[in-house]
Amino acid sequence: MTNVIFLCTGNAARSVMATVMARDRAPSLSIRGAGTLSIPDLPMSQRTRIALQAMGLEDREHRSHQLDTGDTQWADVIVAFEPDHIRYLRRHHPEASGIAATLPRLIRDLDDTASPLRCRLHALGLGQVAVDAWEEVIDPAGGDQDVFHACAAEISALVDALLPRLAESTL
Repeated sequence: MTNVIFLCTGNAARSVMATVMARDRAPSLSIRGAGTLSIPDLPMSQRTRIALQAMGLEDREHRSHQLDTGDTQWADVIVAFEPDHIRYLRRHHPEASGIAATLPRLIRDLDDTASPLRCRLHALGLGQVAVDAWEEVIDPAGGDQDVFHACAAEISALVDALLPRLAESTL
């Protein structure tokens, strides 16, 4: 089973949306969410909950979680939402920098061939690649409910594009 962490800032909106969507669409993956500056054990934001409910999704058990070494050791891939998340990871968890990239970069660069995921990630040289502004999925925090609905729609499309790339070969 492939272990995936979705990483955002507070683990209250973007990573929650992606985690709930991916769990619903890819039950063969093991998926967690975490934050870079998270206050542990808080529920998701109300606007996140409403945006997910509008898509027929929910996670009543969610509590925010700060990324820790146990997570980085568990993960096969860490999917971030902005360049600052990658910079945080490189500073605080350099051992995981080779398996971490932004969601847009993984969609653009990770091929969906039959080779093992760890080999495909290694080939990207993620620990040294420069992260750029185009890689950010804008944080809806501070926005009204329409901003959260738009963010959920964007993340939904991105998750759909990512999931086939995370599949391991069954050969």
